[in-house]
Amino acid sequence: TDAEVNTRKKTFTEVQTERLEQAERTVLIKCPPKLSEKKLLQYLSGHGNIRSHFFFENRGIHALIEFSEKNSIASLLDAVGIPSAAESPVVPFKSRLLTFMLKTPVSQAAEQTPIHLSPQSPIPVQELIHKLCHADSISSQMYILLNEFQLTEENIKLRFLACSLVRDFTRAYFPDSMVKPFGSSVNTFGKLGCDVDMFLDFHDVQKLATKMKKGPFEMEYQMKRLPSERLATQKILSVIGDCLDNFGPGCVSVQKILNARCPLVKFSHQPTGFQCDLSVSNSIAIKSSELLYIYGCLDSRVRALVFTVRCWARVHGLTNSVPGNWITNFSLTMMVMFFLQKRSPPIIPTLDQLKELADEKDKHIIGGYDCSFVSDLSKIKPTKNTETVDVLLSEFFEYFGNFDFRRNSLNLRKGKEVNKPESSPLYIWNPFEQDLNISKNVNQPQLEKFVAMARESAWILQKEEKTQQMINKEPWGLAALLIPFGKSNTSKMKNRTKGMGSETIRSLLDSLRLNSANSLQKAVGK
Repeated sequence: TDAEVNTRKKTFTEVQTERLEQAERTVLIKCPPKLSEKKLLQYLSGHGNIRSHFFFENRGIHALIEFSEKNSIASLLDAVGIPSAAESPVVPFKSRLLTFMLKTPVSQAAEQTPIHLSPQSPIPVQELIHKLCHADSISSQMYILLNEFQLTEENIKLRFLACSLVRDFTRAYFPDSMVKPFGSSVNTFGKLGCDVDMFLDFHDVQKLATKMKKGPFEMEYQMKRLPSERLATQKILSVIGDCLDNFGPGCVSVQKILNARCPLVKFSHQPTGFQCDLSVSNSIAIKSSELLYIYGCLDSRVRALVFTVRCWARVHGLTNSVPGNWITNFSLTMMVMFFLQKRSPPIIPTLDQLKELADEKDKHIIGGYDCSFVSDLSKIKPTKNTETVDVLLSEFFEYFGNFDFRRNSLNLRKGKEVNKPESSPLYIWNPFEQDLNISKNVNQPQLEKFVAMARESAWILQKEEKTQQMINKEPWGLAALLIPFGKSNTSKMKNRTKGMGSETIRSLLDSLRLNSANSLQKAVGK
């Protein structure tokens, strides 16, 4: 659609700014079980024009209401009461989380038009497999998967609202502060149900300082000084964490993890249903989100391939929601990007090519690292590559099933395989912090399992006899790849994993057996 083309071409910063502003005009309302949508909207419209709204289920029905004007919210809040302290005393913190109640019970005769609820979590993998079996090609199977798993417009609004509600707390101490989402919530690769990573940003404060430099005088704030940036971050997060814990409506399980490499506060935000991680501004993480945003917007095949590969990896226990020696979704996404840079002709440009297209306003040096790349999507020439996404999937498995991981590393700046600078089993250069390996956590057995799975999957896609399987009502194409390769397949696998040590094969087969039972249930998770 035209609207989609327009939204696709906005820069990352434009989209962020627009959505943060939209969230400021939004409230979240818990509704009674028997709700007349019409009556609620009529009541709210008394305070101003409603630009958009939707309902969702999360321990009861909730409505997200976006007003056209920010002052409509002030008008609405003026008419909102404080809950009675009869049941239990309340913390009198007022936020944009409201409860709508009916003074008189609704009679059964009242109009009961069912309310449309927007899904906020993905369908279980079993259901997805069922849907995929009815598709007419592997390509359309991949796009069905993408459509089922990607963040919806409604879910994105809810994510920005969660950030905006946290911002109401941080503003009490730091009036200029912003709370912005980064990572999967904004990089176009987020899956329904994924956590919200948010960070607290004071950068607008520095911009003001530069404006003041005209004329013979200067004024600056007196501020507390601390021995290190890290200590400042820890102190700020500690206080904000306590605030959320003590006063935040619906903020539960607040954990302050201040000694981590990147200090953060984890909490569960019940009204939106999100698991949130709050940290203090990390410019490089934002740049990574923007880089992925650009790649995701350039070509629809990019996202279809990433979502497919990530779902495949989760089903086979190659990725996991708990940290460990598994490949992370971020590493997997970067492997797909690298593979797409290596196609002939390339489907996406290398980071060095994006840097060459950068103009003055795109120049960013962060902590001594050059993070410059073009932000304007229209300056990037579309690819001449016409390979279909099913071919790319098959080639992806083929490519990494035969990749020389012992010798080579993946460098996305150059789009080349380069000699490994050190001996980690899997070495993927951090695109910005050039001395870091983003997959340092991955151990040899996990990498070998990935290679074996990739070979197995390439083989399944090649021997594919769709018509035969459709007649037999067997899962075919992508659906066949999303079923754990259980015991029936292990004998076949032995023939295709020649050249691996018998120890590795034994541990591999054990982990396969273990995983085939667990992973289908797990796959429903992230």
